[in-house]
Order: sequence, then structure tokens, then C-alpha cells
Amino acid sequence: MLYYWVYSMLAKEQILLIIYFIVIILFFVVFGIIFFVAFQRRKNKLLLDKLKAEQRFEDEIFKSRIEIQEQALKNVSWELHDNIGQLLSTAVMQINIMGATIDDKTSESLQDVRKLVGDSLQEIRTLSKTLNHEVIQNVGLEKSIEVELKRFEKLNFLTPSLTVKGEEVYIDPKDEIILYRIIQEFFSNTIKHAEASKLEVELAYTPEALHITIQDDGIGFDPQSVQANSGLLNIKSRASLVKAKLEYTSSLGKGVTLTLAYPLQHKD
Repeated sequence: MLYYWVYSMLAKEQILLIIYFIVIILFFVVFGIIFFVAFQRRKNKLLLDKLKAEQRFEDEIFKSRIEIQEQALKNVSWELHDNIGQLLSTAVMQINIMGATIDDKTSESLQDVRKLVGDSLQEIRTLSKTLNHEVIQNVGLEKSIEVELKRFEKLNFLTPSLTVKGEEVYIDPKDEIILYRIIQEFFSNTIKHAEASKLEVELAYTPEALHITIQDDGIGFDPQSVQANSGLLNIKSRASLVKAKLEYTSSLGKGVTLTLAYPLQHKD
């Protein structure tokens, strides 16, 4: 009887000891899992913070480049307007003075020269406006696009058109400049490479976004072959900078279409 009692006590102690070890093991397992999860979360947070910091750095680099480009364009604009424009204005004055001292036949020829110089002066003044971002801020995106398209029409590059849908809304001037530079980059590619006869631009204002669609009827291109094209990279980088959704579609012989959705709300 005593032996049985002692045996029972030893068995209970062994069971309690086993339970004790199991509890300790479970504790360490749970602690290890919690520690691992916390470590992974911390690691992921650090990686995310690093990625965000790198993105902010890249954005700042790009913004700085944009500011440098804008300043350079502004300087060129001033040079065109103030220096070259002034020289051409003086030339027009000199031609007018000469016209009063020569015979009628020569005067007619001189008037042709005067017209050419006057037209050149007007083109330079128009070009200086499109280069200067302060002008863009003053007249707005829509008017700036209209001026650029009229310039193309005067120079007989192609037949442009501008369609506006909805009511024009306020856009942050800094974003407006970047949007305009995106559009200018597309225009430049069309003039240089597309061999297009038509260029269509549509601005559609909705409560959520400004939808910009630009299309030419040029030779197009194979998107796979121009992934590293600097003009296309500039467009994509600038669109990303203002959190705009960009689509760029083309195929050989069917022109190029750019669609851009610039959000008007919730721009954090």
C-alpha cells in the first residue's frame, strides 16, 4: 500500500514536471514568435522608411533639376525678349527711317524686309513667353497651350486643335508648370520625330481630375524599342512628381496618344 502511494506521488511529480517543462517550452515558443513578428515588423518599417527617404531624395533631386531647367529657360526668355527683341525693334526703327529717305521702288522692297523683321520680332516675343514659367503662371495652362499651338500653326508645322470640356479649375502653379512641360515635351517629340499633320489636345475637367489627352497622326513607334528614350523618361518622371496617372500608347503608322489624369483632390 505504501509502495503504491509512493509510486503514485512520484508519477504525479513526473507529470507535473513534464507539464512544467511543456509550459516553459510553450512560453519560449510564444515569446520567440512574438519577438520574430516584432522584429520583422520593425525590419519592414525600417525598409519602408528607407524606401520613402530614398524616394523623397530622388524627388528632391528631380525638383532641383526642374528648378535649374526652369531658371535656364527663364534666362533664355529674358535674353530673347530683352536683348534680341530690342535689337530687332531697333532694326525696325532704322528701316522706318531709311524708308523716308529713299525712292518709292526701293521703299517697297524695304517694306518687305521690315515685315520679315517685324514677324521675327513677334515670333521671338511669343517664344519668350512659352519659355518663361512666370508667364505660364499668369496666363494659365489652357492659354499657354493655346499660344504654343498657334505658334505651330503659324509656322505651318501641322494643323493643331484644342478642345476644353468642363469648367477650368485652380491648379497649384508649381504643378501647372510641370504639366505644361510634360505637354511641351510631347509637342517637341511630335515636331521632331512624328512627321504628323495633325495634333489634337483635349482638356477635360471633372470634380476628381483634369484629364489631358494629346494625340498626333504621325508615324508612331514601337513602345518596346524606346523604353530608355530620354523624352519619354522625362514625361514619366514629371507625371510621377505631380502624382498624375500617365498612359503613353503608340504603334507603328498609327500615331501617338498621351493620356494624363492629374488629381484635383486628396493630393497629399
